[in-house]
Amino acid sequence: MNTARSHINIHKFLPHRAPMLMVTKIIDLNKETVTTEFKVTEDCIFVKDNKFTESGIIENAAQSCSAIVGQDFFAADDLEGEGNSVIGFISGIKRANIFILPRTGDTLTTKAKLLSNYSSGNFSICTMECKIYTEKELVADCILNFLIQEV
Repeated sequence: MNTARSHINIHKFLPHRAPMLMVTKIIDLNKETVTTEFKVTEDCIFVKDNKFTESGIIENAAQSCSAIVGQDFFAADDLEGEGNSVIGFISGIKRANIFILPRTGDTLTTKAKLLSNYSSGNFSICTMECKIYTEKELVADCILNFLIQEV
């Protein structure tokens, strides 16, 4: 995937499934950045007392970030995610600041950018910065390290 894409069905490209899918859709994706949305619902496993928990916020950030480097493992013409054979792991959390806990019904907009990437064959090691918003309020910002591997 060499060009920017928008409004991608994330369910085709992430290995996560309910109840662990913390991204509703990809709004925009290119080689260095991604913007995603996630609607916090009452039945989300990371909701407690009508608030989205810290664990859910980090998982939302991780799933959003993985789209940037993960796209390199799909063919450019694979618009349906047929080649989905990628797994990813958070290998380190360099920084995580959580300012508020969103409430059920809120829609999160998550913006991530690639800071560094080392790719070798069937894996990538990368660092990404991520900011999560609800409406115009900053929910969290973090810097995460990942290992993304083709299986």
